[in-house]
Amino acid sequence: MAVRTTSDIMHVPFASLAHLHQDVAADLDRAWRDVLNESAFIGGPWVERFERDWAAYCGVGHAVGVANGTDAIEIILRALGIGRGDEVILPANTFIATAEAIILAGAEPRFVDVDPETLLVTPDAIREAIGPKTSAIIAVPLYGNMPSMREITELASSRGLVVIEDAAQAHGSTWDGASAGSFGVAGSFSFYPGKNLGALGDAGAIVTNDERLADRARTLANHGRPAGSHHSHELQGRNSRLDSIQAAFLSAKLPRLDSWNEARRAVVARYTQLLDPEVGRQVRVDERAVSSYHLFVIQVSDRDDLRRGLAELGIETGVHYPVPCHLNEPYRQFAGDRLPVTERASEEVLSLPLFPHMRPRQVEYVAGWLNELVVGRGIRGS
Repeated sequence: MAVRTTSDIMHVPFASLAHLHQDVAADLDRAWRDVLNESAFIGGPWVERFERDWAAYCGVGHAVGVANGTDAIEIILRALGIGRGDEVILPANTFIATAEAIILAGAEPRFVDVDPETLLVTPDAIREAIGPKTSAIIAVPLYGNMPSMREITELASSRGLVVIEDAAQAHGSTWDGASAGSFGVAGSFSFYPGKNLGALGDAGAIVTNDERLADRARTLANHGRPAGSHHSHELQGRNSRLDSIQAAFLSAKLPRLDSWNEARRAVVARYTQLLDPEVGRQVRVDERAVSSYHLFVIQVSDRDDLRRGLAELGIETGVHYPVPCHLNEPYRQFAGDRLPVTERASEEVLSLPLFPHMRPRQVEYVAGWLNELVVGRGIRGS
């Protein structure tokens, strides 16, 4: 696949929101006009509609719109009364916001390692980490891939602990047919623009079957005001509300989410067909799970050199994540023992271009050059 001239180089973006928004341009325009005409910018019918629809999509009784996914985790913890003196178990292989939210709630993170094939937290790792201060477990369906949620929730129940899902990357993922966010006491979602279901700015949601927890979360997110009150503040809350315009945009996109996820799965299937086994190890998806493939991740040696080579060919890639949570400076005090799988993965994980409107020739271009660069020049997969 030698490139002879610059005209042979194909630009392949890591993601493309422009094509996705073209699918729903008319619906987004209509949502914008409707919210402007209604002039209900905080709360109101658009937020109520999205909360109702998102709860139904996730198969739970309640959804609470909040400002972002980090707030969603923190508010869940605070609504459960988890804070100072409590410890929360979480995988070190996650976005920093998972740990950040625990500390913002006043609790301490207890980092654990992950499975070397899935790079997800396991029941065994959680079991070994449970201690006298443990109050909760945050399970993270990373990359769109689900950990062993049935086993994790059963373990937590047997120890009197609660499970929270940080499902920020798992819109539409399932485990044994049940949706991400429907396990444990509550789930948190981010609707950051690059997510499978993304707002046009920051946005998030809490989902739960516990009506009391939902009410308490809603109160905390609205300055501590209970429903129907404006000047009475029964809790020490904060301002973390889902804007009406973002709720309307999310409602416009939600009917397309399943088809967009199916398109992502088709791209991954094509990658799997085309990539030489020597390129690297694909992150394994459990047969009981259906992934929404927020990311398509492989593990390769000499990753940074490979990224530079791909960039020269017009291929954008990502790294999720180059520094594990427990090795970031503010979190080193909670690091404890070394976590070898997470630490090695941070040096080897490579996220390939993946988006619903990715064309077959783009997939073929990326896969072809990966085969050429890795196998052809002697860089070997891990």
